[in-house]
Amino acid sequence: MVLRFFMLLLQEEECVNGDGEALDALLADLGKVNNSRERASKLFQWLINPIPAKSFFRETWEKKPILVQRKTPDYYKGMFSTAEFDRILRQEDVQYGVNLDVTSYTNGKRETHNPPGRALPFTVWDFYESGCSLRMLNPQAFSSTVWNVLSILQEQFGSMAGANVYLTPPGTQGFAPHYDDIEAFVVQLEGKKHWRVYNPRTEDEVLPVLSSANFDQADIGKPILEVVLEAGDLLYFPRGFIHQGDCLPDAHSLHITISSHQKNSWGDLLQKLVPAALEIAMEEDVEFRQGLPLDYLTYMGVQNSDKDDPRRTKFFSQIESLMKKLITYAPIDAAVDQKARDFLHDCLPPMLTTEELASSVQGASTRWERGQVLDVGAQITPQTRVRILRAGCASDGEAVHLYYTTDNSRVYHKEEPKSFEIKAEVDWKIYVNCSSHGSSPLQIALAELLFERGIIHTAEPL
Repeated sequence: MVLRFFMLLLQEEECVNGDGEALDALLADLGKVNNSRERASKLFQWLINPIPAKSFFRETWEKKPILVQRKTPDYYKGMFSTAEFDRILRQEDVQYGVNLDVTSYTNGKRETHNPPGRALPFTVWDFYESGCSLRMLNPQAFSSTVWNVLSILQEQFGSMAGANVYLTPPGTQGFAPHYDDIEAFVVQLEGKKHWRVYNPRTEDEVLPVLSSANFDQADIGKPILEVVLEAGDLLYFPRGFIHQGDCLPDAHSLHITISSHQKNSWGDLLQKLVPAALEIAMEEDVEFRQGLPLDYLTYMGVQNSDKDDPRRTKFFSQIESLMKKLITYAPIDAAVDQKARDFLHDCLPPMLTTEELASSVQGASTRWERGQVLDVGAQITPQTRVRILRAGCASDGEAVHLYYTTDNSRVYHKEEPKSFEIKAEVDWKIYVNCSSHGSSPLQIALAELLFERGIIHTAEPL
């Protein structure tokens, strides 16, 4: 298999937002965009500039690596830094193996050096000075900027956006060659790092379901891409592409890998769809309930696979007929709703813009002041205009259970899926379409419930 990568060199004068205030300014501007999907599209375009997003998803996504070299060290400034890494170690409860891994790769041997308990600066920086790499596994739990970026981007991908931060000392390597089960965007923040990327070894390893074990150098052949990433550069590679990065002797490296599309394939959808289709088919179609031939064990099975027996041909024909028939019982929309529910459980909670905060339940002015409660009891009326906070929501079941992300944790799956049941006669979809609600008591009650759960906000503060 031969796959070619694409490399884009971008001169400094052609860069946008390269003044060191890029991300802060961009996030502030995006905060003024009411449509969260449009916000996600704009942020993703900034991430991969100047590659047009449409051509990226058409020509590159899941197909081949791509490299953007900008010669603009401050392009991603503000996303994360070594100083932020140090602050988190000092101020937050960072646990080895949960939030932080200490690793090394020396003489072809990959090792993890995690002691038990909390990761404190005294020990962590000693590991670093000894030549170990530091991997922060969920920086969004500690960094509001990373949380903001990922919570926006997840709507672009339609699946969870995650991140790891890697800090590597000069002249060292922290990880063995391997491939991952995610689409990876390597964002170089500080210093520089030497990267080598290799084709999948076989067709079976193209877009793999699981990440690989560590490879020896002899297993992986020659790289199709070898480059030194410097601050402001971006490297993307699909799942299944083997990669390794090492630091040059003259500089440390800090990069953040933004990831997505884990367990988000057609096969993952079919894993939900096929069992549901079988259950319906067996309830509704007698052909699926008919017994197997009494003697099928005498001619089927691996031990009989080399037999030339007409009964085997008939058996295969019946299986093929049932498989073709199964599609007529497949509850495709219901299976997609299950995937949507899983996505909403995976999601980070939205980080609210200033406007959203002021007009949502989180920013309500109700408070205790001068010995009394003030500004309590604001009501939604038939004239109140409302808008859903984020585009993503899902329902399932005849009773209509509405799933939402506003009460999710910044730590993956720390909370159970959030949902509530609403009356089937209430048309909740008007809120998804960002329209004003109706004037019936049921609609008013639903609007109040959605507001209290943080799912909608009002055009003006209540």
